[in-house]
Amino acid sequence: MGLQEDFEAHAEKAKTLPENTTNESKLILYGLYKQAIVGPVNTPRPGVFYQRDRAKWDAWKAVEGKSKEEAMNDYITKVKQLQEEAASS
Repeated sequence: MGLQEDFEAHAEKAKTLPENTTNESKLILYGLYKQAIVGPVNTPRPGVFYQRDRAKWDAWKAVEGKSKEEAMNDYITKVKQLQEEAASS
């Protein structure tokens, strides 16, 4: 299986993570996903009244230097880690 297919498979698996997955983990996944799909941040930072959107933008900005392949690999690794944590709890 190629990296793109593996990434897409793990993106589907991420949708089945438990409800108690932390917001921090969800933001990490969001940032890596956006970096892999879109590339560097291409929108201005949301205003202070949009805390949720701002947190998502910040998570994406935090991984801006990663290549598409690095972001995909890190995303896959993070999903696997979260699945293992959920299975062991």
